[in-house]
Amino acid sequence: MTAPRWSRLPAGWAAEMSDEYEWIPLRLPPEVTRLSASIRLSIEAEYRGWELTRVRLYTDGSRRVLLRRKKSRLESRRPDQPEL
Repeated sequence: MTAPRWSRLPAGWAAEMSDEYEWIPLRLPPEVTRLSASIRLSIEAEYRGWELTRVRLYTDGSRRVLLRRKKSRLESRRPDQPEL
């Protein structure tokens, strides 16, 4: 992980990120209601395996969200090594 890639995250968020997971930071605009955000994130969790790690609500009504999911074995496996 490189620092510039995660430099746009709120303070302290990048420190807890490990290489065992895939990470996606999202910004939800103020127009997105709490209910709508909840439904969207539930769909991501149900069908794509993402889990909610952090949420930060700002005074303008926007939200910063950090999602993660375990990396699959196929992605972490080296292409030149056979699977056991």
